Amino acid sequence: MKTAFALFLVLAVALIGIAPSVSLAENPSHYVVLKGGLYSPSKDFDIDATHFERDDGFVAEIAVGHYFIPIFATELGVGYFESKASPAVPPGETKFKVVPVTLTGKVLFPFGLIEPYGEFGIGVYITKAEVSGTFGNFSGSTKGAFGLHAGGGVNFNITPTVFLGAEGRYLWAKPSFGGQDIKLDGFTVTADLGFRF
Repeated sequence: MKTAFALFLVLAVALIGIAPSVSLAENPSHYVVLKGGLYSPSKDFDIDATHFERDDGFVAEIAVGHYFIPIFATELGVGYFESKASPAVPPGETKFKVVPVTLTGKVLFPFGLIEPYGEFGIGVYITKAEVSGTFGNFSGSTKGAFGLHAGGGVNFNITPTVFLGAEGRYLWAKPSFGGQDIKLDGFTVTADLGFRF
């Protein structure tokens, strides 16, 4: 977690440092955006008759996008999110660490300084389960699963090349560990910082 946060922070500082040198083209067609916020899983789960309750975690992502026309863009992103799950009995904890690699289509509605949008996409969710305690035959490992996401947000154009934003997204993904399907389904809510070039 500390390594992922440190990497995210280094990328943010680097992008802020190069922001003044970003191309000032009249209609920039590319952008890079940093996102950070909350991941809230929507479902608890059961393993070997043990009920697990899930906790909220954090999410971070960096994405590169391209505007094909002013009202449509695609975005390729890579990120990180995690959450914990704890049973009442036996004692222990399972932590899910997820690296999503996503491709998203965005329909934008630019109104001057404000740019609301809707989005839909696909992704690969590379998930690691770290298990502590005794949970029957469930053991920690790393799995990949395909998933979908949909959501929306709004960007506020500070300058023609710099924007701040907020985004809400729901994701569906279901990796399998030890023959047990674990749903990662949940909401992410992020604050965004972007640069067009």
